[in-house]
Amino acid sequence: MSKNTVKIDSADTSAKKPAYDFFKRAFDIVFSLLALFILFVPFIIISIIIIIDSPGAGPIHVQTRVGKNGKEFRFYKFRSMVPNAESMLDSLLDKNEMEGPAFKIKEDPRITRFGKIIRRCCIDELPQLLNILKGDMSFVGPRPPLPREVAMYDEYQMQRLSVIPGLTCYWQIQPERNSISFDDWMKCDLRYIEERSFKTDLIIILKTVGAVLGMEGE
Repeated sequence: MSKNTVKIDSADTSAKKPAYDFFKRAFDIVFSLLALFILFVPFIIISIIIIIDSPGAGPIHVQTRVGKNGKEFRFYKFRSMVPNAESMLDSLLDKNEMEGPAFKIKEDPRITRFGKIIRRCCIDELPQLLNILKGDMSFVGPRPPLPREVAMYDEYQMQRLSVIPGLTCYWQIQPERNSISFDDWMKCDLRYIEERSFKTDLIIILKTVGAVLGMEGE
């Protein structure tokens, strides 16, 4: 077994949907390409602002995340934190406001001035269009976790890795999503795995647009 793969006993949690999976992938390719073309100039402008606001590192932050069936991949975001954010994490773990493996705090001291703006508007997530184009992610699906989070998953929680992760999901459109418990977050993801369909994906995408326009990001 590859060191970049985690064994998942419950990978067949959801029924196989070959037609849905095929057209969903086609949708992901077409619309991620279109979005990347339209957003090319804004990406350049945002990158320049990030470098000016917080010099010392590039505008794109690359992390290792865990995708379908435990396969690890390189995950892209606009950098919204100081360059040494990862090394500061251990000193902040005792301030974690999220139950379970995930880490969330409302007033994270690592976030830069411009980082707060792009997080509020969810702009920091846009480079994941590259992940969607590559096939690591989809527009809709459970958010991809960090390897250290997956290492703490039990068998029940591992079920969320049975589908391709997404840019948005049921959790993403919840009011005050950062205040809900990890168990409720899990329920949102497993609900999506059970209900996933063209209609479900469209509803989540439309609600995500509404949440972004309402600046409901973290």
